[in-house]
Amino acid sequence: MALRIGIVGAGSIGCYIGAALQMGGAEVCLLGRPRMADELAEHCLHISDLRGLKYSVDAQKVRFYTELSALPEQDVVIVTVKSGDTAAVAEQMAPVMGRNTTIISLQNGVANAAILRQAMPNSKVLAGMIAFNVLQMGKGCFHAGTDGAVMVEAAAEVTELGAALAVSGTPFEAQTDMRSVLWSKLLLNLNNPINALSGLPLKAELSQRAYRRCLGLLQREALAAITAAEIPLQRLTAVPASVLPFILALPDFLFTRLAQPMLAIDPMARSSMWEDLERGRKTEVEWLNGEVLSLALNHGLTAPANARLKALIHSAEEGGRRDFSGPELWALISQA
Repeated sequence: MALRIGIVGAGSIGCYIGAALQMGGAEVCLLGRPRMADELAEHCLHISDLRGLKYSVDAQKVRFYTELSALPEQDVVIVTVKSGDTAAVAEQMAPVMGRNTTIISLQNGVANAAILRQAMPNSKVLAGMIAFNVLQMGKGCFHAGTDGAVMVEAAAEVTELGAALAVSGTPFEAQTDMRSVLWSKLLLNLNNPINALSGLPLKAELSQRAYRRCLGLLQREALAAITAAEIPLQRLTAVPASVLPFILALPDFLFTRLAQPMLAIDPMARSSMWEDLERGRKTEVEWLNGEVLSLALNHGLTAPANARLKALIHSAEEGGRRDFSGPELWALISQA
């Protein structure tokens, strides 16, 4: 019998993963906003990636729900809502989830699985994350513009999940230390607010040293806090996390030569935070830079650059600037 998978929070990540799993033979139900239901009903569901994947799900085969109570019983439920919505969604899920349903968090941030576990203590909740970027292109199209794997806490229940994703060529890894993985991913996600404030595609932004220096400064503060907390880090890029700030600060010609894999990005790719600001939504900055601040404070440290960038994002949420040049942004956060 095909694996029954529900996606709670069918936005960019949810729709992409849902289509990839359906390509792999899973029975997929999507739960999301009426706007997305209407878009997919009109345009079907299309996914693509920088390696050449192109796959479509006909509108008649897209099983989309807008009410959690209407979602049929599933073997696996994958939560992809924004971090700020996790507590509210968990409260709604608690009375309707089957006892045999495995729940997987595929979200940014480091605390979402714990929030889900607290709300659903009798359910099996697994932490997870996605290392690649997905951009919502409109008209039912979702594009993965960077490389990376789907990583989920190791458990017998995830074996079939990995097999289904393999059909689309989506890398999958079962991990034994998800706390380490999530903090390693957060370190890379510190570029999200920089990209959102640059107004540029990811590749264009990372090709400019001033923006990379901003990211390196944020990462240095985060690394100090992570080290103080004795959290081990995973190697999610071609270079170890500890030397990333040094590599990022190199002149453009050296960075381009030594860190080519970091620029293996589709020219159209942008961060999810840029997309949130573009659509007038609240961002996940509190679950990225805010987590760095909390970890630093808990260990007697400060993270002023992360605090300044967090404030700039909150200003952008209220209509503030989103077109900072690299030198402008560097001046603002380096003087924090």
